[in-house]
Amino acid sequence: MKELLKVTAVFALLLAAIPLLTFLKPRENDAPPMTAEAAGVYSAGNTPAETETSVPPIPDPQDGQAGGSAVSGNTDSLKVLDFTSGQVMELSLRDYVVGAVLAEMPASYHEEALKAQAVAARTYAVRQREKQRLSPDPELMGADISNDSTKYQAYFTPEQAKAFYGVGYETYLEKVSAAVDSTGSDVLVYEGEPIVAAFHSTSGGKTESAEVVWGSPVEYLIPVDSSGDEKSPSYLEEKVFTEAELKARIETSLDGAELEGDPEEWLKIKERSESGTVIKMTAGSLELSGTDFRQIFSLRSANFTVEYSAKGGTFSVTTKGSGHGVGMSQYGANCMANSGSGYKEILLHYYGGAEIADMNDMD
Repeated sequence: MKELLKVTAVFALLLAAIPLLTFLKPRENDAPPMTAEAAGVYSAGNTPAETETSVPPIPDPQDGQAGGSAVSGNTDSLKVLDFTSGQVMELSLRDYVVGAVLAEMPASYHEEALKAQAVAARTYAVRQREKQRLSPDPELMGADISNDSTKYQAYFTPEQAKAFYGVGYETYLEKVSAAVDSTGSDVLVYEGEPIVAAFHSTSGGKTESAEVVWGSPVEYLIPVDSSGDEKSPSYLEEKVFTEAELKARIETSLDGAELEGDPEEWLKIKERSESGTVIKMTAGSLELSGTDFRQIFSLRSANFTVEYSAKGGTFSVTTKGSGHGVGMSQYGANCMANSGSGYKEILLHYYGGAEIADMNDMD
């Protein structure tokens, strides 16, 4: 329980600055996954998990003040607050996971990748449910979780899924349901507790550590190889900004920022992680993180380079990957599945040190 209370499993900070809608649509060319946000269902740029699903893991203020089982009460139900209507839906855990997978990963992906996503989604839900039963959040109105994808894991109701997938709905529902059912009651655990099952769309070739992104080390959220992501159509993206545009965004977004003099000296990257995430940079005399810069310029990731062209008077920002980079890469999971890896192998690769357990067998 102390691990459960140690880290808050809400991950939505991840994709809040990234327009993801175009990437989740089912395609036949293995398009890169991004966290769900359906047209008219989620607002553009605000999605869950990354879970590019909510706020980074932080120390829980109640750590050490509660005990008991990591999985308690009715293990087959989940109360979900519909944030649009204010109504609380009571769903079977199985149906919730189906809706979450439909919302979080392209249903065109390999079955083993969908299974891996199902276990991650179930783990997220079980951890969140236990957290609420130990320390209820008044904003959830008695529910365990919400379908507000800016704060929690994304979830499609059947009606939302039908609207999103259109004529392919029945086919994709059958495929995802089979993937979910085949994983039984599997969850990811570390020292007997459901883990923070963070995931993202596409890494920069190597996943990132929770410590780099959120400031707190998590034993099973450490860098691992995900070189298959380099094949993703969204692996590289270049954005170009004029001097005036970059200056305006920086000075408007950061108190005390002032960009004067030679534009070539405005931005300097000072420190990177081993996975490529920009940890520290400067804008003029002001220091900021790569995540800050990512948010200001709506970049796909905080793994980027900046080049200035005096001839054009422009800044070119090139990113690698999409998302915070922590935990399972969805595109990487699909690559592993296409290469013959099963869902358990995928999960144990991306969550090193974690184990797969049947939640019904947990004390």
